[in-house]
Amino acid sequence: MSIPQITIDKIVHRRQARVTVEFRYNSSMINHLKKLEGYRWSATHKVWHFPDDPGMVEKIKNHFEGLAEITDKTSNTPPINRKGLLKNRHLSENTQQQLQEFAKYMNGKRYSESTVHTYSTFIADFLDYLKDKDISELTNRDVELFCEDILVPFDYSLNSHRQFISAVKQLKAFMPHLQIDNLTLERPRKSVLLPTVLSKEEVLRLLINTRNLKHRAALTMIYSSGLRISELLNLKLSDINTGRRQIFVRNGKGRKDRVVIFAESFLPMFEGYLATFRPQQYFIEGKPGGKYSAESIRAIIKRSAHLAGITKRVTPHTLRHSFATHLLENGVAIRYIQELLGHSSPKTTMIYTHVSRKDILSIKSPLDEALRQIIDNDKNNINMLLS
Repeated sequence: MSIPQITIDKIVHRRQARVTVEFRYNSSMINHLKKLEGYRWSATHKVWHFPDDPGMVEKIKNHFEGLAEITDKTSNTPPINRKGLLKNRHLSENTQQQLQEFAKYMNGKRYSESTVHTYSTFIADFLDYLKDKDISELTNRDVELFCEDILVPFDYSLNSHRQFISAVKQLKAFMPHLQIDNLTLERPRKSVLLPTVLSKEEVLRLLINTRNLKHRAALTMIYSSGLRISELLNLKLSDINTGRRQIFVRNGKGRKDRVVIFAESFLPMFEGYLATFRPQQYFIEGKPGGKYSAESIRAIIKRSAHLAGITKRVTPHTLRHSFATHLLENGVAIRYIQELLGHSSPKTTMIYTHVSRKDILSIKSPLDEALRQIIDNDKNNINMLLS
C-alpha cells in the first residue's frame, strides 16, 4: 500500500492567514490530524487548516512524520499578509534572500517575533506590489503609492499604516544605499479610540455562559488578572502563587516582567480545573501538553458572548480593558493600575478615565437641570414632562 501524500501550504481564509494540510480522503489520516489542536475544515478551499502560529508548520510535519510523504510549499517564502490582499506574491529568489537577511537583521536587534513577522510581511507585500523594480531603486514615491493604492483602498487601520512606515524605516536602516529619504517618511497621527468595555454584569454573564471548565478558567484568568492573550498562553503553573494571591508574568510586552493579582474568588474554579484537566507545564495547554492557540481563545470568547446575548464585539483584550476600567471605578489609583497592566507610561493607562462610569454618571445633563429649575420655580408644573 502506497504511503499517503500530504501538502502543507498557506492561504488566507476569512481574512486570516492559515496553514493548510491537503491529502486524498483517508479516514485514518483525518483521525490523526484531529489530534492536533486548532484544526478546521474549509468547504470553500477543500482543505484542513490551522492558525498560522509560529512553529505550526514544524508541528504538523512532526505530527505526520513517518505516516506520510510531506511536501512543504511554505519553505523559504515570506509570511502571508493577514489581510490577504497580496497573498499571491511573485518574488525573485534574490528578493526572497534579501527579505530573509532583513528578518535576520531585525532578530539581531532583538525585536520581538511578532514585530519581525509584521515588518517582514509589509516589506514583502510592498516589494510584490512594485513588481520587477529593483529594491535598490526604491524611492519615497513608491512608499506613497503603496499607501495610496493598497493601504487606503483596502481599509487598513491607521495602526497598520504606521507599522508599514516603521517597517520601511527599518529597511532603510538595513540598506542605507536605498534612495528612500528616511527623514521625510511620516507616520499618520495615531487614532485615539476608546476601548470597548463590558459592565461587571456582562462579564459575569459571559463567564457563566462559558460552559467548558477549561475555557471558563482561561477567560476568568484574563479578566481577574488583566492579562494580555500572549501572557495567558505563556503563563506557567510555576508562576502562579495561590498562597500569596500573585501571578508572576514573565517577559510581557516590551520584555518586561511584572506581578499581577490572583483573584481569591477564582481559587475554587482554579483548583477544580487543575484536578480535572491536569495541565503539566502551562496554565492552559493544547494537545499534547503544548501551548494553547490564540485563535481558540478568540473563538471561545466570541461564542460565549453570543450565548450571553452581548452584542458588542468582544475579544480577549476587551476583558483586559474591562479589568482596568472596573478597578478605576472601584477607586484604585491610576499608578497601581498602570503597574498591574504593565504600561510604560501613565498616559496609556489614562485612557480608562474616559470610559469609567463612576464620575460620568454623577454629572447631570443640562436638560435635567433645566426641567428641575422650571419645576422648582412653578410648583404647578411638578408633573411637567417633555412628552
